Amino acid sequence: MSVLIVGLVIFLGLHSVRIFAEEWRKARIAQMGEKGWKSAYSVLSIIGLALIVWGYGIARREPVTLWSPPAWAPHVAGVLTLVSFILFPAAYVRGNHFKALLKHPMVISVVLWAFAHLLANGTLNAVLLFGAFLVWALADFAAARRRDRVESIVYPNGMLSRDVIPVVVGVVAWIAFAFFFHEWLIGVKPMA
Repeated sequence: MSVLIVGLVIFLGLHSVRIFAEEWRKARIAQMGEKGWKSAYSVLSIIGLALIVWGYGIARREPVTLWSPPAWAPHVAGVLTLVSFILFPAAYVRGNHFKALLKHPMVISVVLWAFAHLLANGTLNAVLLFGAFLVWALADFAAARRRDRVESIVYPNGMLSRDVIPVVVGVVAWIAFAFFFHEWLIGVKPMA
């Protein structure tokens, strides 16, 4: 479990710098330059993510069961992850309704993804992993909305034609992952 925890601390800690230490972040960017900061950020993120994956795999070998998820949980998780897969690309498509309404659809995507997996998993390692991501995403969303207010950011109204891209990309990615890649990569068939 310690490898998982170290990975979470590195990955989520790094992704929390903008939440808790914006001035420090700006000073590092000024010192290292934009490319230097992004390079260091990327390398450390990859290390943290690799440790999370490795640590979660180790922890799954001897799971500590905290509860047994109800029979309906995987079905609800499936719907929540579908919405999550649609919201994730919505963050990158300008002028869509998801971004206009939610402001930060990627972070909401992480909230839904983490919550869905908490519903469908009752092991200690799952609670640690998905609970950490859920708490981080909620804190990040609150911080992002606070920055929006301070900087008077206004999101443009969405256009239906711009909604199609994240919906199609999200649904196709969800189908591919839920029915094929999840079992291959994670070892669990969520749509069984």
